[in-house]
Amino acid sequence: MSAAPLKALGIAPSITASDLKKSMHFYIDGLGFEITEKHEADGVIQFVMLKAGGASLGLGQDDFAKGRNRTKGVGQRLWISTKQDLTELANRVKAAGITLDNDPKRLEWGPMGFALTDPDGFMITIVSDV
Repeated sequence: MSAAPLKALGIAPSITASDLKKSMHFYIDGLGFEITEKHEADGVIQFVMLKAGGASLGLGQDDFAKGRNRTKGVGQRLWISTKQDLTELANRVKAAGITLDNDPKRLEWGPMGFALTDPDGFMITIVSDV
């Protein structure tokens, strides 16, 4: 008898940040995520769990055990879907001092979308079918 397939209720990727404060600014001030959990050591934030609508994302401070100059996010892209007006959302991101990789535009396969890259090189595409 084979085992039942996974019936996940969600997925919450976690990103290792070189500068957690900078990444928190990007995701919280820029994109509008909110902190749902915070873990500190000696009064310094080491990890936060973020939420935006139905999406969750963990951010952890890199301990640099694998080196300070290692490349992160290669071959990976976070795909975020929303029903929000992408122009308004893109303007919020830019107002936080974050540069977009491209302004909102119709993608080849239909939805509107724009791309940006977080402080550690993790690529993000935000799309809306609206």
